[in-house]
Amino acid sequence: MDRTDFILAGIRVVHRTERFAVVEKPSGVLSVPGIGPEKADCVVSRLHSAFYTGSADRAPLGPGQLVVHRLDMDTSGLMVVALDADAQRELSLQFEERKPEKRYVALVAGLVRDDEGTIDLPMRLDITNRPYQIIDHVQGRAATTHFRVLTRETDRTRIEFRPVTGRTHQLRVHACYGLGHPILGDPLYKGSPAERLMLHASYLSFLAPGGAARLEFHSPAPF
Repeated sequence: MDRTDFILAGIRVVHRTERFAVVEKPSGVLSVPGIGPEKADCVVSRLHSAFYTGSADRAPLGPGQLVVHRLDMDTSGLMVVALDADAQRELSLQFEERKPEKRYVALVAGLVRDDEGTIDLPMRLDITNRPYQIIDHVQGRAATTHFRVLTRETDRTRIEFRPVTGRTHQLRVHACYGLGHPILGDPLYKGSPAERLMLHASYLSFLAPGGAARLEFHSPAPF
């Protein structure tokens, strides 16, 4: 049976079916386990334990097999996780084929001049300074982000990002080097200090596994 809007293992579950769950990841929590026992706590591990530990069904998936996509640790907002192997394959393929629609809200430093536009800047990992990502027009992978100004607020701009591609740190890099306006609270990419990274995954739309229905989920930015 479908359930909506409840808290499980410290994670807000926006919507849950037997095949998948849409959750709201808090800022500061990993999406998937990192390297080392101190980075074992994450969204998928918490959900796996909550959904399956002690269940008569037994766990059909390991924690890592719930993963469909991920958000940076300091980014908050909407994620979908799979609850069976077929759903994981279907949803992962959708993300590989760029079928889902994702929108993010961010607060960036300064006043962005253009009301809307597109940033096309190829990116790659700086192998001498992990996990920093750099713009590289020769060896970088294509990265495209649409943006739209929501409001201009004295010395900062509230902006909506719609990424076409899903590169690591894409929105953070494109805000800093494409717009010239770093996201507040992002020390890695020149952001001014703030209580957190001001980036939130506010909208997620995808096709329901096993069907043609397109689902939409919204989450207001907490800043």
